[in-house]
Formats: sequence, C-alpha cells, structure tokens
Amino acid sequence: MKSLKSVEMDYAEIYRTVLSEASGEVFVVFPPAGAVEKLVDTLDELDDPPTVRLLAVEATLKSVMEDFIVASITADLIADETLSLRTTESTGMNSLIVTDETVVTLVAAGELVAGLGTVEDDFVGSAREKHAAAFEEAEPFSLRTPPISRVHETLAETFSDEVDADFGRVLDSLDAARGNGDGLDEVTISLLIAAKHELQLYDISRWGEDTGVASKATFSRTKTRLEDEGLIDTTKVPIDVGRPRLRLLLGNERLQAADIDELADVAQDMLATDD
Repeated sequence: MKSLKSVEMDYAEIYRTVLSEASGEVFVVFPPAGAVEKLVDTLDELDDPPTVRLLAVEATLKSVMEDFIVASITADLIADETLSLRTTESTGMNSLIVTDETVVTLVAAGELVAGLGTVEDDFVGSAREKHAAAFEEAEPFSLRTPPISRVHETLAETFSDEVDADFGRVLDSLDAARGNGDGLDEVTISLLIAAKHELQLYDISRWGEDTGVASKATFSRTKTRLEDEGLIDTTKVPIDVGRPRLRLLLGNERLQAADIDELADVAQDMLATDD
C-alpha cells in the first residue's frame, strides 16, 4: 500500500478531515451509534458536504434516530440529497469511510478513535466496488421524523416567530431529545413551549400531526402525563359549537420563572423528582 496513517482523534475530527477533502459519493459503512451521530453533525456543519451513502445495522440506526435532534437533522440531509440511509443485518464488519481517493478504517480503543487510511489505487477501487454493490442491495431505512427545517418553518407560520425561537432554544439546550430520562422528547418540548405561550392543545396537537412530529393522541397522552405531574395546567376555552377547548399553561412557579434556556433543565428535574 502506498500510504498508511494512523490519526488518534474523535469521530467528528476524522469525518471533518476526510469529508472536507472528498468529492463524489462517499460510503460510510457499519459505523457504531456514536459515529452515526457525529456523521450527521459533521454533514450539517460542512458548507459543501459530499454525498454520503450510509450503510448500517438496522438496530443501530433505530437507536440513533430515537433522538429527535439527530433524526430531524438527518431528515433535512436526506431531503437535500446529502445523505441516504440503508440497512443490513451483516455483523462483524469493519467500520469504514470509502471515498474516491482513500479508505479509512475506524478503530475504537476506549475513548480514543484511530483512523487508519490507505490511498493505494487498487485497494480503494476494490473497496468502492464492493461497498457500492452492498449499498445497492441493502434495504432503505424509513425515517419518519420530519426535517428540522420544516418543524421551524411550520411553527413560525402556524403560531409565531417567538414560538419557533423558543422551541429552537430549548432544543439547543439539550444534548439529546429522547425522553425516558435522556432529554425531553419532542412532544414534551412542544407542549411546554405551547404552555409558555398559552396556546390551545387542539392547535399544537393538530400542528404536530400535520407536520409529522406525532399524532394527536400522543400529544393528548403526553399532556395528561405532564398535567398529572404538575408541569402543565389547562383552562377551558368556550367555542360556538362543541366541547370547550383547552388552553395550556405552565403549571409550576419554577417553570413560569425559568428563562427559556433553563426550561428544559427545570422540567427534567421536576420529572425526575416525581419519578
């Protein structure tokens, strides 16, 4: 092989180094969950990212895409045709980045990651041919999360720029948005922002369903849980025909007094205390 190098850094640094120099299609195959997250972050940050074909174990992608932050950015990258996802059940394969010019093997050792690369023409060509064929034969991964750009656009159009800005600032304050103790999920965040702005449950849940965030039933169940735990309160709003609708309110003085950048931390603390 003409060139072999080992660079110890994290996944993000390796992706930035390789992808910023790449042209044409890049194949990323069998990355672990943490590497998938860093790939999404890196592609989102690059001004002119290459087209990436990601082939991963289905369980890995499902786990990563449970985080709304990662999944919604991924959905934008897919919509822009920067990224495509396919799945395989193959195991025991090396984690690789394959460009037109190089093959980089990702090797993790504890907290360190080594990128072992070669630019030997025959080897690179053979690797591209092999993984391009594997990608074509693999099953597309179905991502149901809406693109984050659509979420922001529809929040601003449906409600106001202030509602959208607050939603974005809460997301920015979180490392993950999975729920179950690992950040607040997207429905909980939406309801808390709606309560801060005293929106109606009907309106925010209809927005959520139309946008693809979650069903009206999921919004209703989450509202009931948050109301039971004291984070949200409601008041009835009479309408001309039918049952009164519910206006959402923040149900706790700590939440009412919290700055928007602190809202998620306060809510998570209250949920953890109640648990």
